[in-house]
Amino acid sequence: MDTPISASEDTAAAEDGRGREWLLGIAMPVLAWLPRAVTASVLILALYLWGLHWPAAAALFLLAVGISRSVLETHDPLPGRAVRPEDEPELAELVRDVAERLGFREPLLVRIVPVVQASLGRTRVSGVRTHVLLLGLPLLRRLTEAQLASVIAHELAHEKHLGERRHRLLRFGHAVLAERLEGRFRPLAPLAAPLLRAGRPRLWAQETAADADAARIAGTEATAEALRRAGLLHAVFEAFSERWVAALAEEDSWPVDLYDAFGTAVSDPYVARRAARAAAEEDAVDPYAAADHPPLDRRVTALPAHSGTPYGDAPLALRTGAAVTAWCDRQLAGLDWQPEPEPGDELDRVRILDLPADRLRELGFDARLALLHATDRDSSTEAVAQALDALADGSWPRLARRLEPALRWAPAAVRPAFARSVLAGALSTPFAEVLCTTGWTYTSRWLGSVVTAPDGERVVDLHELIGEALISGDPAPVLALWTSAEPKEWAV
Repeated sequence: MDTPISASEDTAAAEDGRGREWLLGIAMPVLAWLPRAVTASVLILALYLWGLHWPAAAALFLLAVGISRSVLETHDPLPGRAVRPEDEPELAELVRDVAERLGFREPLLVRIVPVVQASLGRTRVSGVRTHVLLLGLPLLRRLTEAQLASVIAHELAHEKHLGERRHRLLRFGHAVLAERLEGRFRPLAPLAAPLLRAGRPRLWAQETAADADAARIAGTEATAEALRRAGLLHAVFEAFSERWVAALAEEDSWPVDLYDAFGTAVSDPYVARRAARAAAEEDAVDPYAAADHPPLDRRVTALPAHSGTPYGDAPLALRTGAAVTAWCDRQLAGLDWQPEPEPGDELDRVRILDLPADRLRELGFDARLALLHATDRDSSTEAVAQALDALADGSWPRLARRLEPALRWAPAAVRPAFARSVLAGALSTPFAEVLCTTGWTYTSRWLGSVVTAPDGERVVDLHELIGEALISGDPAPVLALWTSAEPKEWAV
């Protein structure tokens, strides 16, 4: 028979849990700063021993300032564009209503940012501690009112679930330490991974608790769809919109219909499927337990049941939408950070939706040239044939390393998945290009790897097909498609 747990034992266990969180919250940033602190200490000691006392004191001061800036609140300009209630009364009322239903009583500013983001931060306004809610324009344009309410509720709920200092310290320490593991050299990894793994259950519990509050406010269905849509929007925005802006900037141009084009791309079922697959693969690869959010399927499954929502099922209209969109366009293009251009130096205004489909598919990245260079071949047909030979005989990891040298420094646990992604991305587009010389046609104006067979019935996503072959180790479906197409060779 089990012995009942007494109240004193419960209290002791809770105290142990709090003490563990404090220790983890302190150990993580200390470990993150350890290499720099050791290097700086050696430098300061050497300067002091050489009699250079003033340089040593200056170096010590700079070290202290650097650590202080990392720990304390900074006073950098607030990101985003301010939302004034008189300009956007519907959005202001939505935020106010969600806050009241959550019991959120703190001063709150709302600002719109150009990217897919939703976060709650702190600042000081006239000496008063104030919270700042950042909402990305893609979320405002693509989520329904109910889904947006869920996103807002999730962020505001964090204030309740991160109310204690040890929780904030733990999240801060986790973020700082995880950032140190993103570079090529990761000497902290053997020590960092156990700490990150130990702190992850608490961080994940905070996220699922905020999700539960969001479901209570906006309904389970709206919250689940908001989680799915936010992940999709983030993946597509990174894959397309940021690439468009960067590619056009190299041509002294900038897009004036970025968010309209983004919305059209998101609506493409092949783009949505590719983005969902990429997000799931990213969730599955976490060698150092650095993810502070649970995987999407786990978050959706954990939602409590709350039927109905008091909010609408259409996106919230922004009264200043045109001005906000123009401001975000310029922010992404970096135009608001540049001096006024001289006459004749203005960037060309480009409408992405007016670009030809072939130009749109290759904008920002030419996978064909990458494969030609890696295989040292003069035509796409020859390059694809050699890549498929490597796929058939199992030597494709060497080709992937030629395509992406950074694979050599990727963590061993994620290197195979990274290599598969690299090869599938580089091979699928020129493969499709060759197929389209034999009667196949492009299916999507956004993706260069989705093609339709000459009979008009079969649609193949070559990126997905190649990826599945790499995972299963069975290249037969890919090789059979290549053989049946009988591609024609041409010179570059």
